[in-house]
Amino acid sequence: MAALVPGTVQLDRFSWNRRLARHVKAGQYEKTMELHQLMQQEGMTPDKYTFVPVLNACASLQSLDAGRHAHELIIQSRCESDLIVGNSLVNMYAKCGSMEDAGRVFNKMPSRDLVSWNAMILGHVRYGQGQKALELFQQMQQEGVQPGRVTFVGVLNACASVVALEEGRRAHQQIVQSSLESDLIVGTTLIDMYAKCRSMQDAWRVFIKMSARDVVSWNAIILGYVKCGQGKKALDLFRQMQCESVVPSPVTFMGVLNACASVVSLEEGRYAHEQILKTGCESNVFVQSSLIDMYAKCGSMEDARRVFNKMVLHDVVSWNAMILGHVKCGQGQKGLELFNCMQQEGVQPDPVTFVGVLNACASISTLDEGRHVHEQIIECGFESNIFVQTSLVDMYAKCGSMEDAWNVFDNMGSCVVASWNAMILGLVKCRQGQKVLELFQQMHLEGVQPDPVTFVGVLNACASIAALDEGRRVHEQIIHSGCESDVFVSSSLVNMYAKCGSMKDSWSVFNKMPLRNVVTWNAIIFGYVKFGQGHKALELFQQMQREGVQPGPVTFAGVLNACASIVALEEGRDVHEQVIQSGCESNAFVGTSLVDMYVKCGSMEDALRVFNKLPSLNVVSWTAMRKGYAIHGHGKEALGHFERMCEEGVEVNGVTFVCLLSACSHVGLVDEGLHFFESMGSVYSIAAAVEHYSCMVDLLGHAGHLQKAEDIIKVMSCEQSIVVWKALVGACRIHGDVELGERISELVLKADPGNAASYVMLSNIFAAGGKWDLSEAVQHQRKTGVRQTAWSHAD
Repeated sequence: MAALVPGTVQLDRFSWNRRLARHVKAGQYEKTMELHQLMQQEGMTPDKYTFVPVLNACASLQSLDAGRHAHELIIQSRCESDLIVGNSLVNMYAKCGSMEDAGRVFNKMPSRDLVSWNAMILGHVRYGQGQKALELFQQMQQEGVQPGRVTFVGVLNACASVVALEEGRRAHQQIVQSSLESDLIVGTTLIDMYAKCRSMQDAWRVFIKMSARDVVSWNAIILGYVKCGQGKKALDLFRQMQCESVVPSPVTFMGVLNACASVVSLEEGRYAHEQILKTGCESNVFVQSSLIDMYAKCGSMEDARRVFNKMVLHDVVSWNAMILGHVKCGQGQKGLELFNCMQQEGVQPDPVTFVGVLNACASISTLDEGRHVHEQIIECGFESNIFVQTSLVDMYAKCGSMEDAWNVFDNMGSCVVASWNAMILGLVKCRQGQKVLELFQQMHLEGVQPDPVTFVGVLNACASIAALDEGRRVHEQIIHSGCESDVFVSSSLVNMYAKCGSMKDSWSVFNKMPLRNVVTWNAIIFGYVKFGQGHKALELFQQMQREGVQPGPVTFAGVLNACASIVALEEGRDVHEQVIQSGCESNAFVGTSLVDMYVKCGSMEDALRVFNKLPSLNVVSWTAMRKGYAIHGHGKEALGHFERMCEEGVEVNGVTFVCLLSACSHVGLVDEGLHFFESMGSVYSIAAAVEHYSCMVDLLGHAGHLQKAEDIIKVMSCEQSIVVWKALVGACRIHGDVELGERISELVLKADPGNAASYVMLSNIFAAGGKWDLSEAVQHQRKTGVRQTAWSHAD
């Protein structure tokens, strides 16, 4: 470095410029800048050959301040009008990210060549201004400048960035005319452009025409198929690439691992892992993170953990892969533990981390933890990130705090469709169907286009509140948007029409579907069961199997309900055999449906066998069994069942007591029934509903305790009591208590004067007491609306 010390060697300008150029060529950009500074100190006047390497060094170092200083010197030296210096200035400003300065220089240039245009086009592409790059390309040709290899690479990248397929095809035609299609870099960029524009057919045509293909070309086509959701094709190409002896790069392996994850092929993923070990790419941090992600998405967290533990350095990407993997595998708590470990190791979370952690909170409904994570998001400055905001809305909604979800949603500057979906699905989960429809209308007014997820949520809302007219309007929008072919949307339509009572519409949608999955079949089967068409449901179950669709737990539950509804014991036993063969017998939902089916088909022995084999018993399965005992007159067994249920710590609910009281009523256990009724509120904190009062009136009425029944009804609200009063009138008729029956009938008639059944009850009461004239008078009033006498004074 002695030559750089002032005064040691006298250099002329030519020598200074040679040294500057040599340092730039060797990639010694900082030395270039030092040498230029020393040159100025020596008083050497620069020329255009000085500024070109200096500007190139500034561009490579992305040193905008140094570049601007050099620009000032250029102006002072009157070199700005030189074409080569102008091109170097444009290039420097573009690479330093100041396209405004680059544009000013470009527009002032007295003449511009291909290099000038390339610098501007590539600069706009680099900073995400693809449309501006395409406009410059068009202007360049209008000015008679012929594009070259570099130009086309920039233009194709611009087309890819803005997904401009037609512009890309036009550029391709020009490439063919320029005889550049065989160029390896241009061909590879064409493949990448077509892939990013989702035209894999065009990408494949370019690929197979290439006379020579390097690893970059293979990467472009493999990654293209992965991006377009064709993971299987990408894996086939990976095998073909190896057969052609092309050595994969880390980028190749990242694409292949993503393909394995997309098609959930653990076997292919392990094969790729073997190839990674053979090529020595395992130490690449990006490949390691992709391995973790692949194993996690293929459900093998054990393999993911092994890769993670072998990593020398854990970056945020690898932590994210582990956290998201555990969340995806239903291990939300483990995801939160890893988040804490990550922070203890000093790794700062990014937006992707917080999305994963919020999903973990949502999956295990831990609201307090979710609020704590929200505080951390604010501290890290990510609260305005659209993906984080959407995940916050989703987390709060799934944790049942719609107020917090609304607060986040309302404060979002702009809401993407995923944000609206999170709110809609949250409201559906919280059974606020009407609010969903209002939000959907607001979404429409704000110009946000719904997607299939939106429509599924809105249709579920319509189903939950039986809003048939709104459901039909949503159906019209679905047709208009082209989403009717989506299997999940169509399945939701089938379900919505069924739950809204229109099986005709449900069947119409079902019949038009080109593809039906198990969810679709479940919806139509349950629809026919709900409307008492069990035979039709069984026919559909058989058709489903003929079409090769495997039934799941939900299917079996629906078919068993169909068997129960038409008391088809033999068909129920056939279904039971299929349940065993499918391995679904241990499913609590299916097990409970089996118990219910056997109970309703009169086979308590089979019901008890299934019940005793259930691996876990919940309140629904206990209730189904107890209901069976009650129906078949085994009241004491039902009570014993209740005691056993309590001993095992199963939480009781209102349905439990309906079954208990029904059992007491069936066998006349008055004292036991009164005890259970009183204990509902005092011991179990369960408010009595109409069903419980009806059971008590039935129990006391059959036993002749009419006054006690009346005393119990008096504590009910007027809105609830009318149905129960009618039940007591029936008991009065059975036991011949005309006076009480007449008094209650009067009360019922006042509350519901237009109900013909009320007149029939009162007429029957008088007839049972031998008061035929009053019975006829009641019938006369029912027909004419004219009352002939006051009943209570008729004697």
